[in-house]
Amino acid sequence: MGSKAKQKLPKSGQESKPLSQLLQVPAGPVSLAGFDPSATPGYVGKGKADAAGRTADLGAELSRLQEMLFANGRNDPVSAPKVLLVLQGMDTSGKGGVVRHVMGLVDPQGVALASFKAPSAIERKHHYLWRIRQALPQAGSIGVFDRSHYEDVLVVRVENLVDEAVWEKRYEEINRFEQRLVASGTKVVKCMLQVSFAEQKARLAARLDDPTKYWKYNPSDVDARAKWPAYQEAYEALLERCNTEAAPWHVVPSDRKWYRNWAIAELLRESLAGLDLSWPKPGYDLAVERDRVAKS
Repeated sequence: MGSKAKQKLPKSGQESKPLSQLLQVPAGPVSLAGFDPSATPGYVGKGKADAAGRTADLGAELSRLQEMLFANGRNDPVSAPKVLLVLQGMDTSGKGGVVRHVMGLVDPQGVALASFKAPSAIERKHHYLWRIRQALPQAGSIGVFDRSHYEDVLVVRVENLVDEAVWEKRYEEINRFEQRLVASGTKVVKCMLQVSFAEQKARLAARLDDPTKYWKYNPSDVDARAKWPAYQEAYEALLERCNTEAAPWHVVPSDRKWYRNWAIAELLRESLAGLDLSWPKPGYDLAVERDRVAKS
């Protein structure tokens, strides 16, 4: 991939730009060594002490914006906008935590969650994007991908599941796919949850020390740690090659869980607010219906 210039993550507390801009990956070569997984850019609170409260405070606005999005979908199920939140990251980076703590702030009836593990026998018979298309959000809803189509340029690349000639062409194919999504009215929010090698080790060890977390532990996670450099290189490639104007990437520092949750909540709030929605007008005569209700 040639030489890579290191990115400088904005200092904690910087407010000069929206968080989406602070965390957006700059165009050009990418080196994850230039991003600090313990940083807290854009956060102006007291850290962990008030993060839960600040994240909860976002919930009221998130709920209002999501309800407005949902209402527009009910009013116009064909062309109303939709949002797709893509979560990628190494094991223990907190994709499931984001789903619980952030998406739990909004009405579940307006959220569609899809988790993409190893493809099933049926899915293997189709193009790799086939199962992704089946899970895209409908008009007026928020779709959340816990892992995504990017597994097909991550795991398949590092684990040599397909030839390089196969996964190499997928970057541009994914770009075209996402461009069409955006053109059809989907706001795509892509977040790479960055966890450090040391923090991942600590979280894996914690799972083995807590009987309530045994189910989270997978021995294969340790095998993947042995391939950490290869996975980092694969992430750098997708962050560089699939970082488009239509669907840019954001690197979310995730060593601090409280910051990760707040940051994703704020990115989602920004995205919904950016749709500039309004409440749909009634498709009936308001005066007539008020009179009918009064007489009923």
